[in-house]
Amino acid sequence: QVQLVESGGGLVQAGGSLRLSCAASGSIAGINTMGWYRQAPGKQRELVALTMPGSSTNYADSVKGRFTISRDNAKNTVYLQMNSLKPEDTAVYYCYLLQSARHHWGQGTQVTVSS
Repeated sequence: QVQLVESGGGLVQAGGSLRLSCAASGSIAGINTMGWYRQAPGKQRELVALTMPGSSTNYADSVKGRFTISRDNAKNTVYLQMNSLKPEDTAVYYCYLLQSARHHWGQGTQVTVSS
């Protein structure tokens, strides 16, 4: 069983910054793809950023240049530094881990950006 626990969400004004963290625990084996998705009210869940084995990364076009994903493999933790936040970044942010072709999700953390 894999558990993902997110932290760091909250309310911030437009232009501000937040840092999300996600710690993975349980049956973790090796270096896996980890990252973040988000879901705004009335919209589908969408990719925000991923970090793959070998440290390659992938970002949604809407966050490139503003968000940075990083990881600490020793702690099985992934981070998302979010700068220059916009109201359209408001969503529930979900941590994601792919291991042995199985998808794992955290419970989500709310990020609200006020204008």
